[in-house]
Amino acid sequence: MSDPHGMLDAMARNTAGKAANDDPLAPVTLAVGQEDLLLDRAVQEVVAAARAADADTDVRDLTPDALQPGTLAELTSPSLFAERKVVVVRNAQDLSADTIKDVKGYLGAPAEEITLVLLHAGGAKGKGLLDAARKSGAREVACPKMTKPADRLAFVRSEFRSTGRSATPEACQALVDAIGSDLRELASACAQLVADIEGVIDEAVVARYYTGRAEASSFTVADRAVEGRAAEALEALRWAMATGVAPVLITSALAQGVRSIGKLASAPRGARPGDLARELGMPPWKIDRVRQQMRGWSADGVATALRAVAEADAGVKGGGDDPEYALEKAVVAVARAARSRS
Repeated sequence: MSDPHGMLDAMARNTAGKAANDDPLAPVTLAVGQEDLLLDRAVQEVVAAARAADADTDVRDLTPDALQPGTLAELTSPSLFAERKVVVVRNAQDLSADTIKDVKGYLGAPAEEITLVLLHAGGAKGKGLLDAARKSGAREVACPKMTKPADRLAFVRSEFRSTGRSATPEACQALVDAIGSDLRELASACAQLVADIEGVIDEAVVARYYTGRAEASSFTVADRAVEGRAAEALEALRWAMATGVAPVLITSALAQGVRSIGKLASAPRGARPGDLARELGMPPWKIDRVRQQMRGWSADGVATALRAVAEADAGVKGGGDDPEYALEKAVVAVARAARSRS
């Protein structure tokens, strides 16, 4: 499976380093990234290990405003009772310059029985602290933001593997399609299926549990519309609106669906899905789906549909009085454009 944004590469590098430094009770753990669920799991892993070693472990969970110059020295000073302690510093990239100096000093001589957990977004801000933590030999946990469907698909597969359960590729894809981009909800759905279902988890099981969610998906609305199935697209739209899907997500999905048609239509004929995927920035499975959807489309149809979606987008963002009507009009226009090739 392709991984254009490096999420799996980051995880692979992280895994490769684990053999040498995979102790959650290492003096310093550095969790790098912007995926809140993974950052929280990194913290939970350390706290669980500390409390397994000492049930009375003291956990201090701090934001940058709570960690003033000198605070870290107080928290990590020797205790009369030699108690184990976990000090968590969130958004470490936002620490003040003086506090960063304190943390860098601590990294050179970490205290016994204390585990420092630094959560860092991984960008340019606060990079000096990030580099210093890595140079000190901190245990590192990759927590990259999963912005692409392929990333979330890999996450779902790993969730099932980590429990020793089997799920078919179709089931994993159906779950991502149904739940969407919220990693916490994806993790919760995986846990529910593992708890409730015996044997292999397949697409039929996912459909039984999450059909309502799947039908409410903005991408389901878009898929039905670009396939020219106006009645089904309108039904999915009304369900999506009834269940609270934001109108801007629907216009975004419609625009993405139409643009994908246009991109693939202008691509070289006879190119392999893998080559097209790299050229157009789509995963190979989406190339196959869009190729099936584009059969009734013409160049004029793509232009007409994009104009209709742009009008709807303006309407749902305050340019009109009735967002639902604006969406219905756009869905019908896109479905008609999908049959524009004579």
